[in-house]
Amino acid sequence: MSPAVPAAVFSSGPRTVRAPATSANLGPGFDAFGLALNQYDEVTAEVLAAGLEIIVTGEGDQQVALDDSHLVITAMRATFALLGVQPPGLRLRCDNRIPHGRGLGSSAAAIVSGVCLARALVVDGAARLDAAGMLALASELEGHPDNVAACLLGGFTIAWQQDGVTQATRLRPRGIRPVLFIPTTQSGTKAARAALPETVSHADAAFNAGRAALLVCALTGSPELLMAATEDRLHQAQRATGMSASAELMGRLRKLGVPAVISGAGSTVLAFAIDERQISLAADAAPAGWKVQVSEVSDGAELIVGELAL
Repeated sequence: MSPAVPAAVFSSGPRTVRAPATSANLGPGFDAFGLALNQYDEVTAEVLAAGLEIIVTGEGDQQVALDDSHLVITAMRATFALLGVQPPGLRLRCDNRIPHGRGLGSSAAAIVSGVCLARALVVDGAARLDAAGMLALASELEGHPDNVAACLLGGFTIAWQQDGVTQATRLRPRGIRPVLFIPTTQSGTKAARAALPETVSHADAAFNAGRAALLVCALTGSPELLMAATEDRLHQAQRATGMSASAELMGRLRKLGVPAVISGAGSTVLAFAIDERQISLAADAAPAGWKVQVSEVSDGAELIVGELAL
């Protein structure tokens, strides 16, 4: 039996969030485009009278910190601070299904889970922190908005900064099936960003601007444009030496006529299949040892009120 929550400001009992995997960039939409996928981390938290208890199962169960530096706890503490409260104790359980270090938004899912849980554990949290505030905080904690926007809102998202504040809009993809190719090797966002040049040519910037606009059209109703729309000159080739197997697979899929991109900072490859033939072609191209997963587009993070099983 859980210790009694000492202050009425906090909700009694546990709260659970399901946060989806996400793929960012999608080729030309660097740091702006995101896609929510139907693979979820499930995270449960409740306020205790004292202490900190963390249990992690699944992905990263032997690697992640089990103290205040745990990313979900960090996001919860930041959200509580924004709401002007801090709980005396917390219990957290993370059932992780999103692969870590594969460009599928595991850190964004942790941050979004923490923000959503802290908001839900404060009695008037929803009234004091609206959806725009959640997005702004999650984006600040993550350092860029593409994954957190897709994780929070679901669907296909476009995120941008307006007067220093992160904003995002959601669109619904049509006529595509995301296919994920997940390797056993990890890649780091920091290292992937370090591989990018500080400046790009006007020609390359113009190329990506056109392709990003075309990708919005392709994903929302004209999938026949996806091969051209997923072309990129700003980041994928520049990062290829750090993830040669992923770059090689992406090139192989595109030669087969299957639109494919590096998912986020890699090393996962994301293909946009428009029919069963392309799904089959894509699956046959997978290297030995890689996991192939035919996915769906998620509706975003979901709050569930449930029991905390320990």
